[in-house]
Amino acid sequence: MSVSEQSEQPGDTAATPSAAATPPTRATPSAAAALTGPAAEIAAGYAFEGAALDLGALLWDGVCHPDAPIRVPLPVLNRHGLVAGATGTGKTKTLQLIAEQLSAQGVPVFLADIKGDVSGISAPGEDGERVRERAAQVGQSWAAKGFPCAFYGLGGTGPGIPVRATVTSFGPVLLSKVLQLNQTQEQSLGLIFHYADAKGLELVDLKDLRAVVAFLVSDTGKAELKGIGGLSTATAGVILRALTAFEQQGTGGFFGEPEFDTAELLRTAEDGRGIVSVLELPSVQDKPQLFSTFLMWMLADLFHDLPEVGDLEKPKLVFFFDEAHLLFSGASKAFLESITQTVRLIRSKGVGVFFVTQTPKDVPSDVLAQLGNRVQHALRAFTPDDEKALRATVRTFPKSPYDLEEVLTGLGTGEAVVTVLSERGAPTPVAVTRLRAPESLMGPVGAAALDAAVQGSPLYGRYAEAVDRESAYERLTAEQRAAEAAALEAAAREAGKAAGEGARAPRKKEEPSLAEQVVGSGIFTSLARSIGTQVGREISRSVFGTARRRRR
Repeated sequence: MSVSEQSEQPGDTAATPSAAATPPTRATPSAAAALTGPAAEIAAGYAFEGAALDLGALLWDGVCHPDAPIRVPLPVLNRHGLVAGATGTGKTKTLQLIAEQLSAQGVPVFLADIKGDVSGISAPGEDGERVRERAAQVGQSWAAKGFPCAFYGLGGTGPGIPVRATVTSFGPVLLSKVLQLNQTQEQSLGLIFHYADAKGLELVDLKDLRAVVAFLVSDTGKAELKGIGGLSTATAGVILRALTAFEQQGTGGFFGEPEFDTAELLRTAEDGRGIVSVLELPSVQDKPQLFSTFLMWMLADLFHDLPEVGDLEKPKLVFFFDEAHLLFSGASKAFLESITQTVRLIRSKGVGVFFVTQTPKDVPSDVLAQLGNRVQHALRAFTPDDEKALRATVRTFPKSPYDLEEVLTGLGTGEAVVTVLSERGAPTPVAVTRLRAPESLMGPVGAAALDAAVQGSPLYGRYAEAVDRESAYERLTAEQRAAEAAALEAAAREAGKAAGEGARAPRKKEEPSLAEQVVGSGIFTSLARSIGTQVGREISRSVFGTARRRRR
């Protein structure tokens, strides 16, 4: 039985309600009484009445207070958040801790597994002295548990159910980001998409896009663009070279069909726990622009299709956006504005987004302003740039009795500075926190267990095999062959007439030229009509230029 199936079986110990994550504790009057001054005020700021996730216990003057839990209310997790800190300070374990508690509360979670060590959330953790010591320090009743998981991989690269997107759905803005095109080239790519949409040319994979670009710079294709602006041969050459280089990196398989339906991320297990969707990315970690942009596509696709729901008792999905700085690096102003709009508006659709990076300065200020829940792990101050980043990070926190510059450089692994939104939507006091230990496996599961989980998933049969159906490339190729055949037939007919009639035969009406035969016969103009019966109208696009599509 696969790892994910073991987690989802109603009869399994890990899947029964009694074995769900430890119920959240609450700050009690006696806990507040045990503390005085600023520490008591901080503890009182986290004494929430409703459902909440336990992050850990308050640290004050070097002492951990297990009777002063630091928590985050469940309803505010759609107000977004930030998990930051230097490499090796425990960010991944914090994601795991939050994800397993969300799952236990019935909230689906999406995690990007950059280093390949998040898959352990599907298996029970390993008991040991260090785990017991941490649990005792923070007042945690630790018990080993696995959680229901689904594993995905980009385009079938590495382990996981393949996640693919059609080029049409991905859109010109995100594709320009992946191909690292400049603004002029991005605008030209948008023109190419506009033409393909209007003519009903489906861009399923990269060869479809190459075929359309090549057609539009041909003698026949140039005439097609006269009414909406031209495409220079030089720009088209840059785009074609970028596409070729992109494919040579082995990334062509990320575009195609069957296209992944992001609604799969909203599933829950039979016992009511949220399924943790883990996107396995170790095999593409050397292609940061690709996976960060694909994560943005997934988020934008959800944004397009989910209805407005306002504030809920718990989120529909919490989406962890790892290595967030890669998304923003080199991004155009228009691209950043689209990200900001998506993050701001997706909250009302019940989706919470947590950006994961090293320092808050990696995130643009307009986006950072939307992130109400903060878990900041230790920062290093070895260089002048590090010191500058440290001071900038301190300025992003509310005023507090802590000396945050000193605290942030002295935090140990598994400790963090926390501030979240209260049930009323107001920021809680800044709290230095010793975090709880995850109850699932803090490391990767074995390759055999991971493969079994993938192949045992009910989604495997739906997405495993790539499909290459007729699309723009096949249609344009067929039309080109038809044009060539018509030209050969016309040439043969002319030669036959010349041989049979001789030079003295009466001159008949002049035959149309080859160009007139190809274009005037409607071979290319009929293309839109023949394909238009399938598509019907120009594709509607939004935010990042991604295409809207109907859910199953």
